[in-house]
Amino acid sequence: MTRRLTAFSCAALAFGFTVLPALAEEKSAWRLFVSDHAAPVVRAIDAETGKVLANFATNGPATLHRSESGRTVFAVQGKSDMISVISSGLSMGDHGDHGDLKIEAPSLLEAAFPGAKPSHFVDHHGDIALFFDGEGVARTIAEKEVLAGSKTAREVKTAAPHHGVAVAFGSHVLVSEPNSEKPDELPVGIRVVDATGAPVGDVHSCPDLHGEASSGNILAIACAEGLLLVKAGDDTPSIELLPYGEGLPEGKSTTLVGGRGLQYFLGNYGPSAVVVIDPTAKDAFRLIELPARRVHFAVDPARPKFAYVFTEDGRLHRIDVLAGQIVGTLALTEPYSMDGHWSDPRPRIAVAGDSIIVSDPLKGLLHVVDAGSFTETGNIPVEGKPFNVVAIGGSGETH
Repeated sequence: MTRRLTAFSCAALAFGFTVLPALAEEKSAWRLFVSDHAAPVVRAIDAETGKVLANFATNGPATLHRSESGRTVFAVQGKSDMISVISSGLSMGDHGDHGDLKIEAPSLLEAAFPGAKPSHFVDHHGDIALFFDGEGVARTIAEKEVLAGSKTAREVKTAAPHHGVAVAFGSHVLVSEPNSEKPDELPVGIRVVDATGAPVGDVHSCPDLHGEASSGNILAIACAEGLLLVKAGDDTPSIELLPYGEGLPEGKSTTLVGGRGLQYFLGNYGPSAVVVIDPTAKDAFRLIELPARRVHFAVDPARPKFAYVFTEDGRLHRIDVLAGQIVGTLALTEPYSMDGHWSDPRPRIAVAGDSIIVSDPLKGLLHVVDAGSFTETGNIPVEGKPFNVVAIGGSGETH
């Protein structure tokens, strides 16, 4: 790789009345965790050098999810009935005026979660929820317990196996309600259960439920008619529907990502558009038409006003979410048609500090784009078909 990655800098450490440079060093570290589209392996890669730090064998090809803290990566193997957990080896300690960066080798943790057809992973403030479609069961556990080696998760059962989702929300769990007549179709609502597993109130209607994300203090769940917005209430979660705006064409969101630094959500809306959603605005939905069908999208946690969308013509687009428009386009790969099976190998996006990483599975590459200039500055060759990619890192003082 041809350039150095940078990240947020932290304040220098003052100790007494003298400067002791040997005690602490400012350092940045970014790692990429990449799964292969066909092979049962997850690779940990140093984002600066492109060096493979470790290869982790899995039961089957995996979809990767990073935790909010960045300390763990969950490898969901839907066709192999297993969820494995990898320690990223990177952790940040907050000391108020500065942060400490602890760097260790990435490792496969003892904690693993078998179950039939695992699908959705949700981390809500350090509490992990894993949903197993083949069982209709949600399993929840705190990340700190996973890191300590625990495999014991709290179980919440639904009425039938279905393609569902769950969110650990404080002492409650939000879990999808299956369609009682056709459980193989999308869920019809959200049920809230308390710490004992008892239902709290009625089911909150959400036909065609699919897609969730958090931004700030709001959790959003996508439905056919709009988004369910969930906030902390006095005793139980507060849930209300935000209907799609009248100015939107017919359609719905089925995938959501939450903004960082700014409170908003970015969702798909039809095959060739995305929608920026500000749940606090009078006109909450702003549609952005794309020049080609959408493949993948992601938000930028370091530059909150920007998000990125990759389209099937091989181009990466930068979106200004405040302006609600595309402000940059970069030709990056050969075309990846959206015709064919939904799970065919296609590019995925991750943001690593000052770099945007785009996987190119058919070429065996990770493209590296400078987030400031929005130009490609290098690439990282990866064996096989690099597919899902998550980025973890930051900067701080090492001792």
